[in-house]
Amino acid sequence: MQAENSIYADRYAEMESVMLSLADCIRTAADTVKSSTGTNPVEHLKYRIKAQDSMREKCRRNGLPETTESALEHIYDAIGLRVVCTFLDDVYAIRDYLSACADVEIVNEKDYIQNVKPNGYRSLHLIVRKDGYYAEIQIRTISMDTWAALEHQIRYKKNVGNSALIFEELKRCADELASTDVSMQIIRAAINEKDG
Repeated sequence: MQAENSIYADRYAEMESVMLSLADCIRTAADTVKSSTGTNPVEHLKYRIKAQDSMREKCRRNGLPETTESALEHIYDAIGLRVVCTFLDDVYAIRDYLSACADVEIVNEKDYIQNVKPNGYRSLHLIVRKDGYYAEIQIRTISMDTWAALEHQIRYKKNVGNSALIFEELKRCADELASTDVSMQIIRAAINEKDG
């Protein structure tokens, strides 16, 4: 994967190591939460290193030279992880655990759950730094992930008419799914209270 003209130069193996270490940190966080609550907070975890073509295109879009420095020092998602949680509280439990990790620095946090994007998108985005590398970690519920996956497919359809109606319906779906997340959290809390 380390071609001579790689935008990541000879850093790919180090990036992969950091990515796997962050994934292990998230798994440890999930195990810690599970040991106290009895349920696994992480439905699934995905991770990747951004493809070279995508990184080069992002450099161009941001007016940056297509260099290793741009890719690793000025763009923060060369390493990306997505954590899909079962309940709303789990999103913040995973975030709190990551912020307590000694070797992981949270550089930036954007909470699109509390501050929903106009189209209805919800997720917690963290930019973290570990061992000199930046990574973006997106943490969201199953409902949020389902909506984002469907919205992504719809957004890339060509020649779509009625864009205002589609935007309105996507927002309505996002709001309904968010309401479901809140209801599921209330049900979980009631069950835990009964068992406690």
